[in-house]
Amino acid sequence: MKLQAIHLDKNALSLSLSADIDFDHFEAFAEPLAKALDCRVRERQWGADRHQWLLEFEGCQLWLNFEFYGNICWLSVEREADFEVLEYLATLLKSYL
Repeated sequence: MKLQAIHLDKNALSLSLSADIDFDHFEAFAEPLAKALDCRVRERQWGADRHQWLLEFEGCQLWLNFEFYGNICWLSVEREADFEVLEYLATLLKSYL
């Protein structure tokens, strides 16, 4: 897994990931990502233009999203208190840049 850039956004409670991702083979990107972050995959959803996976990291729920048309991938949390988890995961991902 090779990332091109990562960006934390506290207002959106998200961590954006730039990488070469093939929409039709999203699992080839998402599964190694989940493993690298020591996350458990809880749920996988997909539609015509979007993948959305529910991940769990040490009791914290994270959403991994990828939108085909915008070629946008991001991790997000629902609670502001969980943003620190994204900050920690961003430090882990720096080694993949």
